[in-house]
Amino acid sequence: MTAYFAENWLKARRQETDERLLVEAAQRDPRRFAELYELHFHRVYAYVVGRVGRREEAEDVTSDVFHQALARLQSYEWRGVPFSAWLIRIAANAITDRWRRTSLESDDPVPEDVEDTNAEDIEQCAALSQLVHELPEDQRRIVILRFVEQKSIKEIAQEIRRTEGAVKQLQFRALKKLRAQMEGADA
Repeated sequence: MTAYFAENWLKARRQETDERLLVEAAQRDPRRFAELYELHFHRVYAYVVGRVGRREEAEDVTSDVFHQALARLQSYEWRGVPFSAWLIRIAANAITDRWRRTSLESDDPVPEDVEDTNAEDIEQCAALSQLVHELPEDQRRIVILRFVEQKSIKEIAQEIRRTEGAVKQLQFRALKKLRAQMEGADA
């Protein structure tokens, strides 16, 4: 069991170092930001779609998040927290700003849960996103298709050319693994 934790700790340290190097490279050459975009798009989109609910609006907000991140990249300072946490903070602010503008135009109040996003929620979201990224490819793909892209089991089965039962089994295994890892992280 100790070897398992040591291996995961080393893996996390390597990923942190790799991510830091990617950020520094993008700060020197903004064209390298594309690598950060590819690495973090699904995490940010999942966070946004979970808050706004509508796919079109989530796409707009996610696009705004990455535009803002690129514009502010030079001011980003590495503090040992995943880069995705910074992106999620930008997303939370973008969602709040969007709803404030919309509520001013329509006299509807801003939902309370939008303004309630705190650092702990952002870190938990970033941790979960990292764990999803570490799943085996087939499980990761199922989780992203099901919970990020909000596709049905039937749609996923057709897309990946597997049975609905196989998709359900992959989803079950992925969620079981994520739950165990999240509970282990909380202990």
